[in-house]
Amino acid sequence: MLVSRWADRLDVLSSAATQDPEGFLGHPVNAFKLMKRLNTEWAELESLVLTDMTDVFISNLTIQRQNFPNDDDQTGAAKALMRLQDTYQLDTNTISTGQLPGSSSATSLTVDDCYDLGKVAYSEADYYHTELWMVQALKQLDQGETSSSVDAVAVLDYLSYSVYQQGALETALDFTKRLLELGQCRRIFKFLEQLFVVFCELFLWCQSAHIPNYLSLRRATISNPVTGVLETAHYRISKSAWLGAYEHPVVDKINQRIEDITGLDVSTAEDLQVANYGVGGQYEPHFDFGRKDEPDAFEELGTGNRIATWLLYMSDVQAGGATVFTDVGAAVWPKKGTAVFWYNLYPSGEGDYRTRHAACPVLVGNKWVSNKWIHERGQEFRRRCGLQETD
Repeated sequence: MLVSRWADRLDVLSSAATQDPEGFLGHPVNAFKLMKRLNTEWAELESLVLTDMTDVFISNLTIQRQNFPNDDDQTGAAKALMRLQDTYQLDTNTISTGQLPGSSSATSLTVDDCYDLGKVAYSEADYYHTELWMVQALKQLDQGETSSSVDAVAVLDYLSYSVYQQGALETALDFTKRLLELGQCRRIFKFLEQLFVVFCELFLWCQSAHIPNYLSLRRATISNPVTGVLETAHYRISKSAWLGAYEHPVVDKINQRIEDITGLDVSTAEDLQVANYGVGGQYEPHFDFGRKDEPDAFEELGTGNRIATWLLYMSDVQAGGATVFTDVGAAVWPKKGTAVFWYNLYPSGEGDYRTRHAACPVLVGNKWVSNKWIHERGQEFRRRCGLQETD
């Protein structure tokens, strides 16, 4: 009976996902639900089938887990949804029903999903978003949606406390009264999932990425302005890899075209950085060049500061994902095959603070870009210093 229900759900998911795998996973709600299934519920599925399957089969399942999203990935996907909610001023019902701007298809969040989003916010002491998502979960329960693991008591327990923490005492009291009317607090942690759905989704995940075998994406890093050490940061949500000219003839051709168009020498430039901004992917306002208060910026390269930036858009994005120059009030929307180029430094070598820019969160779709950071060395006769210090 369980296997039959799994198969039925698999048919529904497969029909939607296989038609457009990249588009399916480009929807942030789909991405969050996939992270959740491959992380939280995988162990429960293993336990469920343990008594009916062979040891070899179970061993193969366990081996596959090492390639799955982990707790950090699932939490990151949840935070990404809340970041999109704030950035694009979306209400919880719009996100829960999947009716996002720029999306041609809709997928919905269950009561369990809304509850899990609220719990992530609660774990971060973010009581504002805890309230929003617990209210949404309660609303869907009141509308008749059923869940095997979440009930109104569990939701109200979080909801009353989060509202109290925000100072809305009367509202907190109302939720508490309703909580008491429903009886003692209880939490039911039992979830039945489709083993076959998991396998299908993992396959779709891998197939939709279209990533060459030699390209290994890792969480993007930034240079700590105090220590100079590269580290991950909450304000840069992307994954990236570096490609040298020797990696592939296409990379060498791209480098040559950048040199031909800009007139700058790219032999001293950094390798081509390929970056993917997935669900909620963003980069808060920053400068590409090393400022005076940053210790030994790019010193290990021995090629001076970043004189210019070339940003190539490698994919279209259905909604969100614009590159915004905050000081000059300009925005560039991703369009596959187009590029943006700017100088980070004045001819004098001083940083141009008008180049402060940011990558807005991706609302729907998959944003692929590549960067070429061109350095000062080698440009002495290509971009000469002015005769005046103020040039």
